[in-house]
Amino acid sequence: MAQTEGLTMLGNVKSKDNLGAKAMAGCPTAGGGVVVEVREKKGSLRAAIPTMPFPLAVICLFLNTFIPGLGTFLSAFTVLCGARSELISERGVCCVFWLNVAAALIQIVTAVIMVGWIMSIFWGMDMVILAISDGCRDQGAPQDV
Repeated sequence: MAQTEGLTMLGNVKSKDNLGAKAMAGCPTAGGGVVVEVREKKGSLRAAIPTMPFPLAVICLFLNTFIPGLGTFLSAFTVLCGARSELISERGVCCVFWLNVAAALIQIVTAVIMVGWIMSIFWGMDMVILAISDGCRDQGAPQDV
């Protein structure tokens, strides 16, 4: 792989590495194009969001909507009860727990200026999206999320 002035060359594909997106060259298609797969690179707090059962994720979203940070705080304890997260293999259960508690505290403290409230709602939506995508994966259904 060669790098030249902010451009990453992958086979025949050139992509600017903006916003942490990672492009990987795939197989050529029938029309002569190239299939490109893009993966989102998440920060530590975002990657620490646990994958919970759907009903619990909806409850956390509801709590985050009306009491900013409460659903995130509750989700931190699901990590201790066995909920999966992208960061557990890298940092361990205890660290992921404290990252979720830190996210909840950030949401609570900044809720006064509306930033925490909005962040809290988006956090709850991410929990529901993770629960839906995990449910699709468990059932073997195609994922649209």
